[in-house]
Amino acid sequence: MKTIGFWLVYVFLWLLMLLPLRLLYVLSDLLFLVIYYIIGYRKKVVFENLTIAFPALDEKEKTKIARKFYHHFCDQLIETAKIIHISKKNLDKRYVYENPELFDDFYKNRKSVVLVLAHYGNWEWLVNIQPRIKHRFLAIYKPLSDVHFDRLMHRLRTRFIKPDQVVPMNNIYRRLLHDHKAGILNITWFLVDQSPPHDYPFWTKFMNVETPFFQGPAKTARRLGQPVVFMSISKPRRGHYNVKFTTLVSDPGTMSVEEITQKYVQAIEHEIRQKPEWWLWSHRRWKHSQALAPTGRNH
Repeated sequence: MKTIGFWLVYVFLWLLMLLPLRLLYVLSDLLFLVIYYIIGYRKKVVFENLTIAFPALDEKEKTKIARKFYHHFCDQLIETAKIIHISKKNLDKRYVYENPELFDDFYKNRKSVVLVLAHYGNWEWLVNIQPRIKHRFLAIYKPLSDVHFDRLMHRLRTRFIKPDQVVPMNNIYRRLLHDHKAGILNITWFLVDQSPPHDYPFWTKFMNVETPFFQGPAKTARRLGQPVVFMSISKPRRGHYNVKFTTLVSDPGTMSVEEITQKYVQAIEHEIRQKPEWWLWSHRRWKHSQALAPTGRNH
């Protein structure tokens, strides 16, 4: 039954996504009404997160951000599904890279790169980056529990890149170590605002709260000597995104894992504070409160 249900959904999406984006955004507006007002999808989580991150805001201000977030969230659902049919030309017009040449010097110096970003803006349309860089692009993903929808997301993410460029998170370090030894130069995409277990040893202040952070990207940078670049996303208008790259750490050997981690945590927070509605507030980022923080944690 699950297989049948998946294929029914897939065929429906395949047909629906033949519509141009200007019409799909009308659907997104209707979807917003359903998700925000009728279903109330994760509204409690969203408002709890906003209260934690912006304690000085009153209910009216939090509601304003929440409504903008849900509008953006619905747009991103549509935009992600649209990858099924969107042309490379159309995607290139809508997802613009301001300074991909930043990576050229790293390539000349035979350096792979750790690329860090948050669940902010639209991170799924990053699939069109490969023609703009000399490195090989690698995207890390966490496999979904539903095998059919996991296959669908994998298909979307490999629309413009090769299947072996999308790597499960539990295999990524093995892959990077292999490529490092083989002299293969990669830019590896790390989404760094995921929530680790509450007993994770590294905690730091993030959006006013002591928060655990994965240190995988920082450890990779240190162990393999890879510079760390932050990817920021802006949204000048609906359906259009600008991407800018900023070097956070050029020589990881001169910094500790903790210092490198702090660098990208600060970059994420700065980005969120500029336009909070574009961050994924429905993600339970603070499910482990300060009260649950383990004693003896690192900062």
